[in-house]
Amino acid sequence: MTEVFFYHLQGRPLEAALPQLLEKCLERGWRCAVQVGAPERVEALDQLLWTYDDASFLPHGTDRQPDPARQPILLTTSESNPGGAAVRFLIDGAAIPDPSAYARVIHLFDGNDSDAIEQARNAWRAARAAGFEVAYWQQGPDGRWVRR
Repeated sequence: MTEVFFYHLQGRPLEAALPQLLEKCLERGWRCAVQVGAPERVEALDQLLWTYDDASFLPHGTDRQPDPARQPILLTTSESNPGGAAVRFLIDGAAIPDPSAYARVIHLFDGNDSDAIEQARNAWRAARAAGFEVAYWQQGPDGRWVRR
């Protein structure tokens, strides 16, 4: 059964939270697809994942590079899943028609943006109505995620 998680970004921006969540997925052996709303965002996240930590990097590529299916983390604006990702990250209000193709779908949304909050609420209602297991995660004061 697909799990649909909602991560409410409040204390830390996406650029701080996403790399940590991707690291956890890779530790579990999961391939990931990160879907964003615009090609410019793909480029920005591509740079981020190479430089977010001086001691490490996240192996990744974009769907514009040759052989995207080989990437453990694929950054894309497309709904396709050429690498057979088990986890789909949805950013900037991105949506996919069928979450059941994944073990986990993760919506990351900005808690300071009323439109993003409303989109997340609509996605939550749709996921519950479709019978998926849903969970809401919020950042605590220490930056850790707390399931609510």
